[in-house]
Amino acid sequence: MARKRQDHTAAEFNLDVLSSDTDMFRWFLLCLLFGKPIQSGVAVTTWKLFIEEKLDTPWAIVEASSRKLTSVLHNGGYTRYEHVTAHTLQVCMERLIREYEGSLLLMLESSMNEDEFSKRLQKLYGVGPKVAEIFTRETQEEFARRVE
Repeated sequence: MARKRQDHTAAEFNLDVLSSDTDMFRWFLLCLLFGKPIQSGVAVTTWKLFIEEKLDTPWAIVEASSRKLTSVLHNGGYTRYEHVTAHTLQVCMERLIREYEGSLLLMLESSMNEDEFSKRLQKLYGVGPKVAEIFTRETQEEFARRVE
């Protein structure tokens, strides 16, 4: 019998997604890690290492060597796919920087609705429907406010 994955929230990690690009990006990074076929505990441990290593901005990830990213992923508990994941993160961040000045808030603000925001997220390399779904749960109130 398959176990149901726990639904995490940004608040669990002391993140206020709509308050700053920093918190929004950190949540995005965590969602990217959650979206991989890996235990959520490993994703959280790895995410904390990214923050400790100051790899918590799109620019820091793009500028880091593949070796550095792979090392952080490995130290977090990734025993397979760490090279692929490192590459995915860098390509994703390059596009985020190129198309949205590295700002997920800018992407959010320039999206007319949740559906458009989700589609824009999924144009980032390595972001599929599941990652977009986990991430956008935290932005629903912003779109609800716009409708009011």
